[in-house]
Amino acid sequence: MIKAQIIHREFDYRRPATTSRGTYTRKSVYFILLHHDGEPEIKGIGECSLFPGLSFDDVGDFPGKLNQVVEQINRGEYDFEKPLYQFPSIEFALETALADLDKKGRKVLYPSDFTDGKDTIRINGLIWMGNRMDMEKQISEKLEQGFGCLKMKIGAIDFDQELDVLTQIRNTFPPSVLELRVDANGAFSPAEAKEKIKRLSDLSIHSIEQPIRQGQKNEMEKLCEKPAVPVALDEELIGVYSKNKKKELLEKIRPQFIILKPGLLGGTRACEQWMETARNLDIGWWITSALETNIGLNAIAQWTYTLGNKMPHGLSTGALFENNITSPLLLKSENLYYDQSRAWDLSIFKTRTHESIG
Repeated sequence: MIKAQIIHREFDYRRPATTSRGTYTRKSVYFILLHHDGEPEIKGIGECSLFPGLSFDDVGDFPGKLNQVVEQINRGEYDFEKPLYQFPSIEFALETALADLDKKGRKVLYPSDFTDGKDTIRINGLIWMGNRMDMEKQISEKLEQGFGCLKMKIGAIDFDQELDVLTQIRNTFPPSVLELRVDANGAFSPAEAKEKIKRLSDLSIHSIEQPIRQGQKNEMEKLCEKPAVPVALDEELIGVYSKNKKKELLEKIRPQFIILKPGLLGGTRACEQWMETARNLDIGWWITSALETNIGLNAIAQWTYTLGNKMPHGLSTGALFENNITSPLLLKSENLYYDQSRAWDLSIFKTRTHESIG
């Protein structure tokens, strides 16, 4: 029988993580540890990827639900095959922990040339919102590191300043050399979004993520109809779980791309449903992490490699935390590696008791 426990830890950002939704300096993370009864030394570890103000399960009863799930597992009453739609971060954690447990707790969840150290995953360089000087510094650092694709968060400062920064980049680096993506995180109103997207189109922008807030389907549909810049849905996908609802959403809005975040959408199985629907509608996609520690990022990266999509993915968030969990994941230039010579440091998970939360 499988047994479970919860461990809660705090992680500090190296620099404030700012989006149009707010600024974050610390992340509170819940981990689920699974082991077989009688084999407590072999543990599968999964991360609940809660994003304050964004996650579908960022609700008041989350701690209680997490305790309830663990108690059901320990009584042998939990059905792992039944998706936990209302709590996608718990579903992602359980999926990861089960895969890890199946592989004897070695953290090699999806064996491949990536985990063998023979191949890499190309990722985009992430430029966080800040004042103009700060954003220009981030951009300079990423370009010096050798990134060929940058994703810039926009919507926090004056749009003209953001446009000037992007114009400077494009004047130096043409589209054949540097791919530029922007992510508004729903910062624009429907009334202003079309005009701002038109202004961005002069810079050969690859795509704009979530230009307006989710839930405005009619307005988003209009933006995605022959847009000046291809539109990618991100937050719009959160909270949509049935296969039919996914199909309805994409058939109505018809975006050019969708952004898939396993931690926010309910794990890899949920994301694969989105992929299948998108392919049938000729909609592109790529994978992005959502401020996970290296436990969650490891699972997402390994799974991403198996999909065979060579577009740059958004998996650059592993270096965000001062006290992240040491892992074989290693970033060189724009490539994410799995360095087998680098051992996991799982000392933060050493505990003898179940940590009930609430």
